Amino acid sequence: MLKIYNTLTRQKEDFHPINTDKVGMYVCGMTVYDYCHMGHARVLVMFDVITRHLRRRFPQVEYVRNITDIDDKIIARAVENQEDIFSLTNRFIDAMHEDERALGVLPPDVEPRATDAMDQMFYMIKSLVDKGIAYQGKNGDVYYSVRKFDNYGKLSGKNLDELEAGARVDIESDKKDPLDFVLWKMAKPTEPSWSSPWGEGRPGWHIECSAMSTHHLGNHFDIHGGGMDLAFPHHENEIAQSEGANDCSFVNTWMHVGFVNINDEKMSKSLNNFFTIRGVLESYDGETLRYFIMSSHYRSPLNFSDENLNNAKSSLTRLYTATRGLGSSEAAMDEVSQRFDFEKRFNAALDDDFNTPIALSILFELAKLVNSERDKDIDQASALAQLLIKLGDYIGILQTNADDFLKQGVGLSDEEIDEKIKLRDKARAEKDFALSDQIRDELTESGIVLEDSANGTSWRRK
Repeated sequence: MLKIYNTLTRQKEDFHPINTDKVGMYVCGMTVYDYCHMGHARVLVMFDVITRHLRRRFPQVEYVRNITDIDDKIIARAVENQEDIFSLTNRFIDAMHEDERALGVLPPDVEPRATDAMDQMFYMIKSLVDKGIAYQGKNGDVYYSVRKFDNYGKLSGKNLDELEAGARVDIESDKKDPLDFVLWKMAKPTEPSWSSPWGEGRPGWHIECSAMSTHHLGNHFDIHGGGMDLAFPHHENEIAQSEGANDCSFVNTWMHVGFVNINDEKMSKSLNNFFTIRGVLESYDGETLRYFIMSSHYRSPLNFSDENLNNAKSSLTRLYTATRGLGSSEAAMDEVSQRFDFEKRFNAALDDDFNTPIALSILFELAKLVNSERDKDIDQASALAQLLIKLGDYIGILQTNADDFLKQGVGLSDEEIDEKIKLRDKARAEKDFALSDQIRDELTESGIVLEDSANGTSWRRK
């Protein structure tokens, strides 16, 4: 039985989809005004892992991840760059897709954009206004009346009195209550706008996700996810909007990915301690970055450091090294899969709230067995290696040719390394061991590990 930690109930629960044949999942995607950072990478990778596992457990999964392409930050950046918002957002959408491909992230089934969902937002806002849950202020903005939703705070655990005590008073707004939040903003000069029943303007951030998620998955669906920072106020407001408009439960299971920390502080642009995905990819390959993200449970803090990334690279290298030079046989792999319990335990780890650290530890047990069998029974070692690759595929790793992965990196080119190995082989044949050792030492200093065997010399980068 698949168990998922539900932020709403604050406990792990058996997961039962509303429709036994289909799982509907919506994840809050990027606000596209800059390059994606490591916090985004964690959301992209972990919900990719979650989706891959759900697809193996259920006949059909519909994964919807939105794009916010109209927002205060987008407008500000477009003005700063002196470009229109559509040029800006399209550029960063393309960059986001490049980043997710580098991380081995499969695209969602549906990727709606906020600017294409105006009619859906109008419909939901009108429903809230007609029910008296929302109102239009004298300034033209439309607000949600928080106190008219009885269960406000049920996701975050916050109560209205505490929120009111900490509320900031916005002297420019026309709210009836400082806790109310905006659904539709009246247009300001030079800002992009859309015609609506309440005049020219643009949507508030929270209404976008309520409208897009229910449009694609229905008023009541299985899983809603995102970063932990979205639980309040964004997801809390989504619940209020959606349940207020549709008079039914909105989402059964809420999932939130933990923060990425730098020196024990949450990574954020406001603290200027964030790293973009493409910046990190200048020093580390995408699969290593993916492995690093999976090395911590998705709900736990993830500590970003060169040391941890180097450890991830070393760990992935060990797994690839175990598969290197071994053939394949589907029949033999199926046989060893039945004889050993690696796959069963691997699936059980993912069934336990997608526990990737435990799943990875099982891969290392399997790799250790591959290495021990290599000199005893090459056929069994090959079958076990294929099982290792199969389980890796379940979480999106170990799909590159082992030699190609182990040889990638910066410094000497493959051709230069191969030429030096030829010179070393010649020196060894001529019993010039001083030259042979010198070449090995030069390669070691360049981060190249030589592995001599009866079949010749192979190499990999540290």
